[in-house]
Amino acid sequence: MAKIRKRLGDILVEHGLLTQDDLNEALQTKTADQRIGDALLQRGLITEQQLIETLEVQLGIPHVSLFRYPFDKNLFNMVPKEMAKRNQLVPLKVEGDKLFLAMTNPMDYIVIDDLRLMTGFQIQPAIASKEDVLKAISKYYDEESFDDLIGELPVTKQDQQEDMGDLDAPIVRLVSQILSNAVSLKASDVHMDPQENRVLIRYRIDGSLRTERILPKAMQGMITARIKILANLDITESRIPQDGRIKTNVDMRPIDLRVSSLPTVYGEKIVMRILDLSANLTDISKLGFNDLNMERFMREIDKPNGIILISGPTGSGKSSTLYAALNKLNSEEVNIITVEDPVEYQLEGINQIQVNTNVGLTFADGLRSILRQDPDIVMVGEIRDKETADISIRASLTGHLVLSTIHTNDSIASITRLMDMGIEPFLVTASLNAVVAQRLIRKVCRDCREIHQATEREKHIFEKRGLSIDTIARGKGCSQCNMTGYRGRMAIHEVLVVNEEIKDIINRNGTAGEIREVAIRNKTIFLIDDGLLKVKEGMTTTEEVLRVAMMD
Repeated sequence: MAKIRKRLGDILVEHGLLTQDDLNEALQTKTADQRIGDALLQRGLITEQQLIETLEVQLGIPHVSLFRYPFDKNLFNMVPKEMAKRNQLVPLKVEGDKLFLAMTNPMDYIVIDDLRLMTGFQIQPAIASKEDVLKAISKYYDEESFDDLIGELPVTKQDQQEDMGDLDAPIVRLVSQILSNAVSLKASDVHMDPQENRVLIRYRIDGSLRTERILPKAMQGMITARIKILANLDITESRIPQDGRIKTNVDMRPIDLRVSSLPTVYGEKIVMRILDLSANLTDISKLGFNDLNMERFMREIDKPNGIILISGPTGSGKSSTLYAALNKLNSEEVNIITVEDPVEYQLEGINQIQVNTNVGLTFADGLRSILRQDPDIVMVGEIRDKETADISIRASLTGHLVLSTIHTNDSIASITRLMDMGIEPFLVTASLNAVVAQRLIRKVCRDCREIHQATEREKHIFEKRGLSIDTIARGKGCSQCNMTGYRGRMAIHEVLVVNEEIKDIINRNGTAGEIREVAIRNKTIFLIDDGLLKVKEGMTTTEEVLRVAMMD
């Protein structure tokens, strides 16, 4: 009698990795051609490692970790790179007449048959994570072609200029490869750092920079010129900073790149911010707000007028929060207009204006024009000066809801900053509804997460904030997180609602300390507290929270 194979979802439920309700919901909402494992991964209900281990039980096919795997580089000539990338597989080893492959889908018998006919070997599949396979392809296939490309680069300036327009030219393929690697590694930024005798290509992954490639100094001019051509920047001008944008497809995904060039003593430094247009930024429930902060934030954005400010440094996820709020408010009944520098993500049904200082379109000018367009909700990319602040306040006092960002350390400092700009206290109190301070912190890797006893120092930190802690989650390091113990990022928030008490303090030019006392009485969760609560939930570590939030 044939053995009936258990379904993947049932095995996950049996092992306590998933609840039956979550499984039922995923089955109902997944698309017709989507595998249940992919649907569960997309919703963050299981990790890729948990999926692989469960597939191993279900299919009886072994799983393999490709981190530091001793690959035989000669085998990469057997399987073409395009085929490896398209089908997400990588050759491991040959034993007798068997070719062992790491595959993300070891049940793809059509691909297995094609490879058997192509190589003449019997194919023996093993399961590997998608990220592991893509990293291996990027590292081993591209490493050889990278060296080949450097050897192919033109020597004379005339040849270099001719190559810039040729899509098959080595320098064009080199820049494409740098971008492709960055996207596959989920980098948020690519830095091209010129040094005295070399050029560093660095990727920012989960908020931390790491050097990915070291290139010869001779390649600096060609790479800079290629990136500037793509971003429509002036390649003849290297003495002043320039900003541009590149829209492209990388591995069949639409990607937007914000490009910035800055003259340094060793040449132009290029930074490219990667905006993945396929990323889902529009769900407010996935921003990491705790229940109290979520309730307060939702109440404030539902008000018909007033200003809501999101504060934090560059790269703290302010834009994502603003876009999620706008998406929540977006409906047929309201007219939403934004003025941004630059427009990062384009939202359907929202009118977005790009600041252009070259033709005199500043935040203030754009905002003035917006108010003649009968808006209900206005989003200003950033309040940078008194003029923009004045017009934003005027808009909020005449029946508009205004959302904006401001660069300050915390929510209370945002109030002080507005008054430093020269805004009268009575105008601040009449218009300001709430300030949300935000930071991004790294999450503990779910695949190598271990529970440890809290140290005495950690217990002391928690006690100072009126909390207690016994155990802390830490990642010991695995292939999924590049041995860092962290994978992915989440936000911590501080939602300060400007109530009557706080308005009284502002009107009489009271101190930040007085505002803080009222905020504490109103049960405001400060950045440090929200971070420590997430440590208690096992989502991050105390070190991560203290890296971005200060103790009193």
